[in-house]
Amino acid sequence: MSVETGWSMNGGRMQLYRVNYDEIAAEYDRRYQASPMKPVGSALKTVLGGLGAARVLEVGCGTGHWLAELAAPRREMFGLDASMGMLRTAQAKVASSACLTHGRAENLPFRAASFEFVYVVNALHHFEDRQRFISEARRVLTPGGALAIIGMTPPRREDWYVYEYFDGTYEIDTARFASRETLREWLTAAGFVRVESRVIHEINEERVGRAVLDDVFIEKRSTSQLALISDEAYQTGIRRIRAAVARAEATGRPVTFRSRLQIVMLLAHVPMY
Repeated sequence: MSVETGWSMNGGRMQLYRVNYDEIAAEYDRRYQASPMKPVGSALKTVLGGLGAARVLEVGCGTGHWLAELAAPRREMFGLDASMGMLRTAQAKVASSACLTHGRAENLPFRAASFEFVYVVNALHHFEDRQRFISEARRVLTPGGALAIIGMTPPRREDWYVYEYFDGTYEIDTARFASRETLREWLTAAGFVRVESRVIHEINEERVGRAVLDDVFIEKRSTSQLALISDEAYQTGIRRIRAAVARAEATGRPVTFRSRLQIVMLLAHVPMY
């Protein structure tokens, strides 16, 4: 079972809250129906093409979406996740095209120099010890191999309406998302070279008025930001959104809910010798 802890507001105080990812595995892929994130798949395929990698590991593979996306003849795909529920969903999706393993990112159960490419998509912030994972990724990579870390940049409160309406979500992400500078430091300390960074996907959306209520990403189990706050904090956020919509409709002044998020890829290489 994989459980992540977070914080939410309760009576003006931050309260520890836990979410069980086994329980939300069946609903998790709705995010890809709403936002396929095709630029992420394209970026990973470009890196794979350049490396010519035959053995590939995804850490924090979740339901196997990216494993299925990157499967190819003569390419051995491996996926690791801490949630058995996620892995069961992934198994039904990838069938025999990937080897799935239950384990934690901080202690990869693979021999040294086992893979030419290791990647993480929107999962690093879930790991308990992100710096230790980076060291573990360096250990299991072959000389000339590479690690790709894909995820959100540290948030600004004005970038996503979720931060404004749901107490605790901004604080959760501020604590979880490391800056590019910090990640570079960790990668260099682990022995990686040629660390490159670029924006590979930008989410730039506006929902006006009641249309926001159809956004998949404000469902409780659609994102970890909302899954990690209490049910009370979530319902309070929904009431705030409905109240903002009602005020806008009553005054004839539209209210806009904005999402301005960047997805960044850091690519780091292992020296040939």
